[in-house]
Amino acid sequence: MPGENLTRDEARERAKLLAVEGYEVALDLRSAVGEHTGSGPRTYRSTTTIRFRCAEPGAATFADLLAPSVTSARLNGRELDPAAVFDGSRIALEGLAAENELVVDAQCAYSRTGEGLHRFVDPEDGEVYLYTQYEPADARRVFANFEQPDLKAPFTFSVTAPEGWTVLSNGAVDRVEPSGADDAAATSHFVTTRPISTYITAVVAGPYHYESDLYRRTLPDGSALEIPLGALCRKGLAKHFDADDIFTVTKQGLDFFHDHFDYPYPFGKYDQAFVPEYNLGAMENPGCVTFREEFIFRGKVTKASYEGRANVILHEMAHMWFGDLVTMEWWDDLWLKESFADFMGAFSLVGATRFTDGWITFANRRKAWAYRADQLPSTHPITADIRDLEDAKLNFDGITYAKGASVLKQLVAYAGQDAFLEGARRYFKRHAYGNTRLSDLLSVLGETSGRDMATWSRAWLETAGVNVLTPQATYDAEGHITELAVVQEAADSHPTLRPHRVAVGLYRKEAPAGERPGALVRYARAEVDVDGPRTVIPELTGASRPDLVLVNDDDLTYCKIRFDEGSLDTLREHLGELTDPLARALSWSALWNLTRDALLPARDYLELVRRFAGAESDIGVLQMVQAWALSALHDYSAPDAREEAAARLAEGALSELRLAEPGSGHQLAWARFFAQVAAAESELRLLRGLLDGTARIDGLDVDQELRWTFLAALASSGQADEALIAAELARDDTASGKRHQVRCLAARPSAAVKAEAWDAVVESDRLSNALVEATISGFDQPGQRDLLAPYAPRYFEVIERVWQERSIEIGMAIVRGLFPAAQGDTRTLEAADAWLDGHPDAAPALRRLVLEARDDLARALRGQECDARAAA
Repeated sequence: MPGENLTRDEARERAKLLAVEGYEVALDLRSAVGEHTGSGPRTYRSTTTIRFRCAEPGAATFADLLAPSVTSARLNGRELDPAAVFDGSRIALEGLAAENELVVDAQCAYSRTGEGLHRFVDPEDGEVYLYTQYEPADARRVFANFEQPDLKAPFTFSVTAPEGWTVLSNGAVDRVEPSGADDAAATSHFVTTRPISTYITAVVAGPYHYESDLYRRTLPDGSALEIPLGALCRKGLAKHFDADDIFTVTKQGLDFFHDHFDYPYPFGKYDQAFVPEYNLGAMENPGCVTFREEFIFRGKVTKASYEGRANVILHEMAHMWFGDLVTMEWWDDLWLKESFADFMGAFSLVGATRFTDGWITFANRRKAWAYRADQLPSTHPITADIRDLEDAKLNFDGITYAKGASVLKQLVAYAGQDAFLEGARRYFKRHAYGNTRLSDLLSVLGETSGRDMATWSRAWLETAGVNVLTPQATYDAEGHITELAVVQEAADSHPTLRPHRVAVGLYRKEAPAGERPGALVRYARAEVDVDGPRTVIPELTGASRPDLVLVNDDDLTYCKIRFDEGSLDTLREHLGELTDPLARALSWSALWNLTRDALLPARDYLELVRRFAGAESDIGVLQMVQAWALSALHDYSAPDAREEAAARLAEGALSELRLAEPGSGHQLAWARFFAQVAAAESELRLLRGLLDGTARIDGLDVDQELRWTFLAALASSGQADEALIAAELARDDTASGKRHQVRCLAARPSAAVKAEAWDAVVESDRLSNALVEATISGFDQPGQRDLLAPYAPRYFEVIERVWQERSIEIGMAIVRGLFPAAQGDTRTLEAADAWLDGHPDAAPALRRLVLEARDDLARALRGQECDARAAA
């Protein structure tokens, strides 16, 4: 990635110098179809006109463009020599006037990595689909620009494409004209946008299946607001496309945000495009939101999948205000949009849709992401120090999203919901179409809450690390609490103790009306401010002795929770009897954190899963617990205990599969989990029987997606050869089927297979981003440690070259995905340390990725030691 970076200092200097008045961008995409001739990349014509002011006439600056070639460049009517001014990533601009016009005519390359203008050929019908993805800085792969978020401007797009294609951009279509050429093409002209940043502009083009609807609302002044809605996907997915549900959630979200933000949606129409080979979950391009097409479900999925999709829809919608209307000045304050969108996604999910248990998912799934990220050596404050674009790319992480959202949830408890929302309303009105810093947000929240936001910010936004809260209780002879305190701790590396608004719940086994006998229910609760190393809770003095003390009940703050000895004993025996689903979710999460911290042996966690996961009513919690169980088995179990642990886990999974309600989401979740742990011949024989129809389980619909799940398990076990996998692809000769096929082929336990997969990813760039991901997923199988051992040293030999030669998206996928964690030994840890010691000048982003993977491995080894001690 040489020459492609942009530093914060460069961006600040350019922002002082320039003010952009507008862009006109014309893209000719006719070259997307037909045979490609020539040895270079397939390209398209991109013509950009930028009008901008300069505060210092006579000064010099640069425009950004990543393109194979520039045909011509003209500044204020003066022709520039492309060979002299364009270096492959920047166009040098000298002798600026007070008012300037730059016209750049370039040949830009279609992408196969999901960065810039991605081109996808559907293997099912040969149709070509295009879409753009830019964040943080890939608009420069499509048109010349000033690629930084604080140089906002209106954009006017025109796109020439094959006739009959659906062509979308941020603005509505103004008019469509025949191209005038001999080929069948048309040019779509779009209305000019409001001022937005380059990274949220968008183009989607292709023979997409498109459905429409309309949102209507009467505004407080009596005027009518109408927002045309669109939803689109590839034609091959149209039969699976449940646009009605997408529109339902969209309208519910628009109602919710209009009710709470008091600022009408500012970007006209609202299209949502579900696109192939997408690297992210979704992207908040105003008026033209893009999503990964996996949110269109080709088979039966659990309620958690629909909830997850709804959350993403609402997350992106929240960005229309937090991020698009008001945008951070630089990537240091990325959290200003991502933390808010993550919080608002869950807040609106619970407040506006059928998914009223969204906070349970947030506590169980999103916070797990944050806890992991916040304990890595690369952890950082929510307001991060982003020196350049490579830093920015890696900061789309669990800190910026999930920890930030968790902290905002805590802020709502601290400052009050009304004050928080009023602060948001003032923020939008004060900074509409502008750029902000942390201080701008703190100012309005201080106004509305009356709280000392500077002190709160220093504790929560400007320091890293997660605190641990542990209950400490004493009792009198009659079994009543004489003192209950919460002890707060912090890691030595990040020693900040923070103010926490927490609830402490007391639970005991009883049989209240309507509950089952022996249920574990809450009988007392206190909500208090915890500050400093030890906080006494007088409100609970005198209460009868609990069986379980749950700190952070109701999940008000961001912390790891521990248990006293009696509470942990209760959970070991009665976890499944906790009647409150959020309390159960918090307990599961805390037990997993104990396992990751080498305080609970992996065998104990797996025994809890075996005994109590089958009774878990919340399907999202169940699927998260199952994912943690796989990690406990493969990463944290003592190696010599793994085979027996896997057998017990598979036996339990099969039992739960047979006991689950026929046709339920729980049955489907257990079927998938069983396939992931099946190893015995009888278990693999059952999977083969479910595939070929000689075995059945009442209510289990073995649809195409589940067939691939079963086949992947058979392939990694050596029970599915290339012919069987090819036969399955013939049944499902689609883009999704191709990805599954590639994954299954790479999963086979063969040295030749592994060599071929490695070469396809590392030594070649012929695979698209989606197929790189699928190949890595198949290559890295936990049960194939010996087969993968030769690639551990090779990994450290090639990663610096890979990072230099490949795009950052593919580089990240390879460096993360091929790290030899499956070896699970000190030799690999030492090799990682040796690479880090020997490459002090490697790209900081690359070092960060290796350091994070090394830390995960070191944590796993500590867990294995803990598990081994438990067996001694």
